[in-house]
Amino acid sequence: MLENLNKTYNKKRVLVTGHTGFKGSWICQWLLSMGAIVTGVSKDIPTSPSLFEALTLSKKMNDIRGNIKDLQFLLNTINEVKPDIIFHLAAQPIVKEGIQNPVETFLSNSIGTMNLLESIRLGHRPSAVVLITSDKAYRNNEWDWGYRESDELGGDDPYSASKGCAELIIRSYINSYFSNGDQTRVATARAGNVIGGGDWSEARIVPDAIKAWTTGKVLTIRSPKATRPWQHVLEPLGGYLNLGQKLLESSKHHSESFNFGPKANVNKTVEQLLKEMATHWSQVNWEIKKNELTQNEHGLLKLCCDKALTKLNWEPTLNFEETVDFTVNWYKTFYDKSKDIAQFTLDQIEQYHNKSIRSDFKCQTPTIA
Repeated sequence: MLENLNKTYNKKRVLVTGHTGFKGSWICQWLLSMGAIVTGVSKDIPTSPSLFEALTLSKKMNDIRGNIKDLQFLLNTINEVKPDIIFHLAAQPIVKEGIQNPVETFLSNSIGTMNLLESIRLGHRPSAVVLITSDKAYRNNEWDWGYRESDELGGDDPYSASKGCAELIIRSYINSYFSNGDQTRVATARAGNVIGGGDWSEARIVPDAIKAWTTGKVLTIRSPKATRPWQHVLEPLGGYLNLGQKLLESSKHHSESFNFGPKANVNKTVEQLLKEMATHWSQVNWEIKKNELTQNEHGLLKLCCDKALTKLNWEPTLNFEETVDFTVNWYKTFYDKSKDIAQFTLDQIEQYHNKSIRSDFKCQTPTIA
C-alpha cells in the first residue's frame, strides 16, 4: 500500500501544522527521509522531553513558530511557503485538558481548522490538504461494532465536540469553496489512541507508564478495563501519507473522510496493554486507583476501516504484540542511549515501510542491550 510514497513526496513542498508534537515529529521524519521539502508550523514545543528535539528536526526542516488561531499568520505562511500539500495536525489533543480548558480547546481544534481553510481560500491553494481530526468526532454510543465514516458526529466532552465541530467546518468549506476539487483537493482522516516512541504527553497511558517506570515509581491507573483500538503511530501516518498521495494524483477522493485504525481483534484493555509492555521492560508495577470510568471517559471505542481498505488499499500492518514491541524498544533505546535515536527512528520507519509492502517480511525486533 505504501510502495510509491518515495516517488510521490520526493522534492514536494509539504507544510505540517503541529510539527513539534508526537505525530507531527514522526511524520516530518518520514517525509524528510523521502526527500520532501518540509516546513512546520507550531506555537511551541509541547513536552519535555520532546521527540522533535530528540530527532534534531529543527536542523533538517523549516521550523516556524506561530499559532493557528492567528489567521493572518497562517495566510502569510502559506503564501510564502506555497506548499504542494498540507497535513493539518495542530490541535489541543488531550481529553482531560479539554475538560479543564474548553475555550482554548475549541479555539485550537475548531477555529484553528477554520483559519487554515480560510487561509487556503484567500491565498495560495495547494494541490492537496489532509485534515486530521479524531475518532472521538463520532457520537460514542458504546457500540460493539466499529464506527463508519457515515455515522453521526458528536462529542460528550469539549475535546470530542471540538473535533466533531471541526468536521462540520471542513464540510462547509468544501461545499462552499472547494466543491469541484479542480485546484485543491481536501479530505479528512480520523484516528485515535496511537502509541509509539517519543510520546511524553500528559494523561496518556504509555507516557505515564514510561515516566513512572524509568523513575522506579508505581504507575496509577484509573480504568483497567477500558478498551481502546491501540495502534502504532506509523499506522495512521501511513494512512495520511497514502491519502495525501491519492489527493495529489487525482480528485477521486476529494471531500471524503477515512478512518485509520487497527484490526478489530487489536481492541485491548488498558490492563492488557500494560501486561504486554511488561514483557519488554523489567521492574514494572501498577496499581488501580478506581475501578470505574472517570468523567467523560468511554469504555469502548473502535473504528471500521473497510473504506480505507477498499478505496485506498490501506490496512493496518502491525499486530498488537509488534505495536507494543516497536513502542517499548524505542523508549529503551532513548533512555539507555545505546544507539542514535534519530537513526533508530528512521530504522523503525524503514522496517514498518518494508513490512507494509512485503507480505513475506518478518518483523525483526532490534536487540536492545
